[in-house]
Amino acid sequence: MKEHDPRATRAWVLHPDIKSQRDRRSPARALDEAVALAAALAELEVIGGDVINLPRAQPGMLFGKGKVAELKAKLAAQEVELVLIDGPVTPVQQRNLEKEWGVKLLDRTALILEIFADRARTREGVLQVELAALSYQRTRLVRAWTHLERQRGGLGFVGGPGETQIEADRRAIDDAIVRIRRQLAKVVKTRSLHRASRQKVPFPVVALVGYTNAGKSTLFNRLTGAKVFAKDMLFATLDPTMRAVELPSGQNVILSDTVGFISNLPTELVASFRATLEEVLAADLICHVRDISHPDSAEQSGDVLAILAQLGVPDDAKMIEVWNKLDCLEPDAQDATRVQAERQDDVHTISALTGEGVDDLLATISRLMEDEKSDADVVLAFSEARKRAWLYEQGIVSGETAGQDGTTVHVRWTARQEKQFSNI
Repeated sequence: MKEHDPRATRAWVLHPDIKSQRDRRSPARALDEAVALAAALAELEVIGGDVINLPRAQPGMLFGKGKVAELKAKLAAQEVELVLIDGPVTPVQQRNLEKEWGVKLLDRTALILEIFADRARTREGVLQVELAALSYQRTRLVRAWTHLERQRGGLGFVGGPGETQIEADRRAIDDAIVRIRRQLAKVVKTRSLHRASRQKVPFPVVALVGYTNAGKSTLFNRLTGAKVFAKDMLFATLDPTMRAVELPSGQNVILSDTVGFISNLPTELVASFRATLEEVLAADLICHVRDISHPDSAEQSGDVLAILAQLGVPDDAKMIEVWNKLDCLEPDAQDATRVQAERQDDVHTISALTGEGVDDLLATISRLMEDEKSDADVVLAFSEARKRAWLYEQGIVSGETAGQDGTTVHVRWTARQEKQFSNI
């Protein structure tokens, strides 16, 4: 818990443990994660939280009448101003609970959107958050206007008695969504041009992905010498960062630090951040960083893999697991974790904080980036001097044969170089 700040909003976190929706996570740990999410917002003071066991969600108020009354008394006694519910809440449930408890209420999606809005720094990040927030807001207009007969404008000559306020609001949101998508399309185009220019340089891309707070940014800083914001806090990194890294083999790669994933990541955010996460789709190697000291590490890993699949990352994508935060384990647990990792392919145990295992990780990345080479004959017209020069610049030409219509260049190249050549 943070120190008391008289200006902070007093918040209480509720995790509804609905019997029909339980997963493998402990409800207590799910509440801990929700509290950590709330603590990521500086303007909130989280003063407590509860796990609420529910046989089923009630359509009107989510909780039963008795529980609603019990919580009302508790929230009033604690002078709570904001209730955060760790899960989905319908607009009707939100409106009814706010009226009954006399507090502001946010569900999990709204909280994550608030955090993202607070952290976005780049123009692209801001636009993506705005798009996600508008998509979310569009589905919840009912809570803003309970009297659908309220009308504005119109003489009634066209389309009946006039346009309801909710329809006007929906149209305004749709217009804003279209405008932001146009702006994002320009960003995506710029990013594509940058990616195309990178493809002309033989630098493979290595993307760090993982659950939020797994230590990706700490590892990124250690590998690159950069000073990306890294803190023991959920969603410390939002905007993607890329840096060049020289591997032990002397080869250069581009390392990409991405936004962290989380369980039940709002679909609006996955869709909105697809442009940023395209870097993952284009990566030659994905390093899945896991907080191996976390009790739910296996479940977090499952969430990350599910989101990668949702983004379109193929099953056969080149990927290694990096078990981070070894330093957070007891000595016996560290030894057991190392032994467990050694029994699996492409799993590395490290501490990004202390540097343990990082050299071995770099050596593995270096080995995986040494693509297999194949022989090929490339037929070039005499006018294609630029392509011929590129082949020689790559140092992959083993000889050439002149013909009447052009030159046949004998090369030994990697699949990446062949792809780059086709884009010249």
